[in-house]
Amino acid sequence: MKGSRLGPTIVILVAAAYFLLPLMATFEFSLSMIRGVWSFEAYRVVFADPEFRHTFTFSVVAAVAAILLGALLVVPTAYWVRLRFPRLRSVVEFITLLPLVIPPIVLVFGYIRMYNSSSLVPLTATAGGTNVLLVLGYVTLSLPYMYRAVDTGMGAIDIRTLTEAGESLGASRGRILATVILPNVRAAVLSGAFLTFAIVIGEFVLASLLNRPAFGPYLALIGTNRAYEPSALAMIAFAVTWACMVLMQSLGARPAHKARQRR
Repeated sequence: MKGSRLGPTIVILVAAAYFLLPLMATFEFSLSMIRGVWSFEAYRVVFADPEFRHTFTFSVVAAVAAILLGALLVVPTAYWVRLRFPRLRSVVEFITLLPLVIPPIVLVFGYIRMYNSSSLVPLTATAGGTNVLLVLGYVTLSLPYMYRAVDTGMGAIDIRTLTEAGESLGASRGRILATVILPNVRAAVLSGAFLTFAIVIGEFVLASLLNRPAFGPYLALIGTNRAYEPSALAMIAFAVTWACMVLMQSLGARPAHKARQRR
């Protein structure tokens, strides 16, 4: 028994060291802005920068919009495919995997070509239209992860039986999806939402080429001009991402009857 536990323990320790040592080194370097002492001066400089607040807020709002739009697109699609068109699952899965095959730079140049100021839908002619185009790009990039998470959650429940039970009580398909199916796949949707948030916060190509004030281009700009602030920004982004993950996990683990009682 001791010999059988030794191998997995070593693997876990090596993996933890591989993950934690660079993180600790980055955190230590971010505290070394003032020579000879450890301080949070780099963090103070970052938080005092108005561009940090502007770009981070912009990316958070874009992430929330991409999560909502992606969920509205993926959840009904996965539900309908599993319920009525199971033979099309392979086709839909192939379509959702295309963003992993097509590079983001190709995607954004296609957007610019299709939606420039001289096209029928000139989204890039205004800042608002460009923001919409950026959110649509984020939804596309997160589509493989959101669809996989939701489809796996759909596979863990008997949606056909739940749908028939709801219809026998007089509920419409839309109400069944909103009040029966969605609460049962809440954890899967939150997993896809977390992955979408992580993608949007660190995304660079779309935001840069569309010239939007996002957090990814700001990170790249600071990384080329500063020494200690990029490490502080990396730790802040890491902390925010993990905080969102813990929040989503706690929301996903909350029992459904408690959520109904609170409502």
